[in-house]
Amino acid sequence: MLTLDDFDFDLPPELIAQHPASERSASRLLHVAAGTLHDRQFIDLAQLITPGDLLVLNDTRVIKARLYGQKDSGGKVEVMIERIADAHHAVAQIRASKSPKPGSRIVIEGAFSVTVTGRSGEQSEFFALELVGDGDLYALLEQHGHLPLPPYITHDAESDDETRYQTVFARHLGAVAAPTAGLHFDDAMLATLAAQGAELAYLTLHVGAGTFQPVRVHDLSQHRMHSERFAIPPATVDAIARTRARGGRVIAVGTTSLRALEAAAQGGELVAGDAETDIFITPGYRFRVVDRLITNFHLPKSTLLMLVSAFAGTQTMRAAYRHAVAQRYRFFSYGDAMLLERQDHAI
Repeated sequence: MLTLDDFDFDLPPELIAQHPASERSASRLLHVAAGTLHDRQFIDLAQLITPGDLLVLNDTRVIKARLYGQKDSGGKVEVMIERIADAHHAVAQIRASKSPKPGSRIVIEGAFSVTVTGRSGEQSEFFALELVGDGDLYALLEQHGHLPLPPYITHDAESDDETRYQTVFARHLGAVAAPTAGLHFDDAMLATLAAQGAELAYLTLHVGAGTFQPVRVHDLSQHRMHSERFAIPPATVDAIARTRARGGRVIAVGTTSLRALEAAAQGGELVAGDAETDIFITPGYRFRVVDRLITNFHLPKSTLLMLVSAFAGTQTMRAAYRHAVAQRYRFFSYGDAMLLERQDHAI
């Protein structure tokens, strides 16, 4: 039985990166291959990619999902949008001295109002919101909202974060957290990879605020993941088929890309289209699509640490994280990266 304690490790707080590297591709890269660890720079990634390989990137764009407002009673609230359903409806977490009741109204940033229509589904920590009057939530958030930096980053979003907490290929609005492995890529690196024969393909998975929710059960078989929306275009499915035919490797840029691809292949064949996934990948999972994974370092006891352990092997990842701490790698969203090779049947 897998338990939460199997995925714990000691992390000195000073290794949690509070700001990005000076340049996107200036981070370090730990290459984990067949149980061996190689310290490199992220710019070296081009040397580790073979012509004919395919990189699959998540082109979601982070919305300004953090909002501040007041209830009718005058009490202050913080609203964190989880997802926008349409121009007038959203699901959110709300921090307040008392939970708002259905029918109550919140004035956001002194600019517009929403009505709390109730709890959202089985996930009782989320509230359903409806925009009062005319307007478009995407536009209102862009105008009045704040970039939702992760909880372990201690400063409020600054002008530099507005740029650096988005990937250079971000296109489709909807995420409340960045697909952070993609933050290391700049236009020059993407051009270099393409020029040397690697293919690039894209999908969209809108990362939800639930990605930061702690696992609250000791027995991992009892954990239920939050659901996230994703879309895989036919062009990406075709690119993966071409890669397989020529003997190349499918490289997921980030755990979000990996989760979307593996979720879309649960029926045995990878299929294009829009869907929702709550896939929970733990050691013992059989990967169907992805051969290599580029990812950042993840939180102790997190579902993402469980995912990379399933991909590269639990013992391998324990050794990699010990090495990363000893070598003073930078952790989490603004931190350094890893390139992982898949170890089938690894535990």
